[in-house]
Amino acid sequence: MNYRVFCVAVLLASAAWAQAPSTAPAFEVVSVKPHRLDDGQRALPQFLPGGRFVSRGIPLAFLISLAYGVGFQSPRLVGSPDWIRSPQGTYDIEATAAEGALPAGLSGKERAARERQMLQALLAGRFHLKVRRETRDLPLYAVVVGKGGPKLEKAKVTEQECAAKTGAIGAACHTIMGGRGRGLHGEAVTVGDIVEYVENWTDRPLIDRTGISGLFNVQTTGWIDLQPGPAAAPGAKAEDGSDMVDIPSLFTVFQRLGLKMEALKGPVEVFVIDHVEQPSAN
Repeated sequence: MNYRVFCVAVLLASAAWAQAPSTAPAFEVVSVKPHRLDDGQRALPQFLPGGRFVSRGIPLAFLISLAYGVGFQSPRLVGSPDWIRSPQGTYDIEATAAEGALPAGLSGKERAARERQMLQALLAGRFHLKVRRETRDLPLYAVVVGKGGPKLEKAKVTEQECAAKTGAIGAACHTIMGGRGRGLHGEAVTVGDIVEYVENWTDRPLIDRTGISGLFNVQTTGWIDLQPGPAAAPGAKAEDGSDMVDIPSLFTVFQRLGLKMEALKGPVEVFVIDHVEQPSAN
């Protein structure tokens, strides 16, 4: 499953609030139905032209992570009950934005912030979701600029051009394909996008401390699991067809981008799910 496509992540500056304020842009019409377990069809969560939002057969936990700009498997999302990650916690959602909720001309970051506010309001209204933010002192990885400087290829589009695009939250530009076994593939993503997305596969929170702004074309190989485990069997292949023995660590993947993962301990923002319920009827 490609989390960043739903997700996006996993992927702009975190415009995340514990609860969307009453004056925030919102959906005008919302339909939420439990997903039929015998229905094999899925639709990635995405905003369509006109402010229409659709999601089919996706776990509620994923929608929560999308709404708050945190990785679906991130160690910074805590307190979730098991059912929101199970097949019984999948839903078919269609929603239409109120007029003027997403006006033309918004930058990619502005549009992403509004979309997240709208999704937060939907989850609060229909699932009675309550999320609070805390700062905890935790072991973490800080992504910093490497000794030789960044080795990032500039994207072919600007943030202003991204604003005209539609798709997953954050607009199509801020989309990363792939994952641990396939590598990172994004034609117009920020370092923050990369860090947020990769946090789905790290054993600690991952924090961007590079100070680098702008959009980049990033294409990497896959990497081995950070979690300890048995060595790969002789001849074993990765998802992209490479020999497992040749797969680099995540530290090396960042090093090839001119960046470095430093193991530290420090303050980390976490998102705590205090309350969530089965959805109210349409």
